[in-house]
Amino acid sequence: MSVQINPDQCIACTTCLVQCPVAEATPKFPGPRMIGPAYERFRRMGLEEDPSLQYCTNCKNCDISCPQGVPVANINMLARLAQCEKKRPGLRDWVLAHGDKEARLLSLVPAWLKNLGMNNPLTRAVLDRLGIARQATLPAYAAQSFRRQAAALSQPELPRQVVLFPGCYMDIYDPATGLDLVWLLNRAGFRVIVPRGLVCCGLPLIANGFQAEARANAVRNMAELARWQQQGLPLLTICPSCRLMFRAELPLFFPELEAQYGPLPMQDACAFLLDCVDSGLLQAPETGEAARSIIYHAPCHLRAQGCGLPGLSLLRRLGFKAENADAGCCGLCGSYGFKKEKYAISQQIGERLFARVRASGAECAASECGTCRLQITHGSGLHCPHPLSLVRQRLSGLH
Repeated sequence: MSVQINPDQCIACTTCLVQCPVAEATPKFPGPRMIGPAYERFRRMGLEEDPSLQYCTNCKNCDISCPQGVPVANINMLARLAQCEKKRPGLRDWVLAHGDKEARLLSLVPAWLKNLGMNNPLTRAVLDRLGIARQATLPAYAAQSFRRQAAALSQPELPRQVVLFPGCYMDIYDPATGLDLVWLLNRAGFRVIVPRGLVCCGLPLIANGFQAEARANAVRNMAELARWQQQGLPLLTICPSCRLMFRAELPLFFPELEAQYGPLPMQDACAFLLDCVDSGLLQAPETGEAARSIIYHAPCHLRAQGCGLPGLSLLRRLGFKAENADAGCCGLCGSYGFKKEKYAISQQIGERLFARVRASGAECAASECGTCRLQITHGSGLHCPHPLSLVRQRLSGLH
């Protein structure tokens, strides 16, 4: 691992420890500072890695809270990648890191059969032996991917265009949200381009230790997106983690690629639509039935970007009675909460949020992150769509 972060900016104030959801949930993790900046000095002396490093979720709450601006979570991720170079991750982590590849391999199998096969007791027992928690709710395959449905769409001829990076979760499990976004952008006067050459952003690969594959994905994505950016087209994504990867993680992990292709100003789709509302391109309903009451969860990777809460702002601007849960991390953290040894920790982390959602009295929850939404429904029982889907329902009169 050639990239290193200087740990000496850390002043040992322990603010990150107070904000760390994992350290609060289990004694197995001594906290971000101890396993990050403090232990980094020992790593550089050649000491063996502390096994508790594997309990870091990369939720970024330590980075958000650090008064010195130390990228503690990235120190931990770089250390984990260095560890995985010495000892390749196991089959369980490969499965959780390669959802897009598995979807391609199973593309000819009907979705109902994939979901039946994935959730029957025998398969869940096998997955449990593999290290994927039997109790965890796995996302269901959609009948058709977003990319396939988007390619078949007949969009109107419009004066402006945007480029959409779909992300794996939306593409494989939640294409309806992507179609809602296309509808909204068309209504605002934008034709949506979904380039065929895009692949996974690479964050699941980084999180599970597959750095070389993450770099290969980054090369493909950055080359493709740079081509569209040079034409002056906005680049959008609905996924906070994908946006974080392009704007912050790729420049850190692969600085030579940013030097080659330049920075990619990936925009949040909710923020983009909020601008459309402000500029009059997207009209809010003036009259009609009151919108639904919503309890909103801000994903950790959205808060880490310091860009506000555009999804919540968009809901409120369009008349929803939307309340910020403000209850911390959901606990799933990408693939973290699917892992057998971390499932209970994941649920304990999320319990404050689940309780807040249950007590809210809201008709439904909302969040931008696909796995946050999966976890909220799993832990609270309340339906949790993307804000964009609620907005589409509101503007099309389906609420």
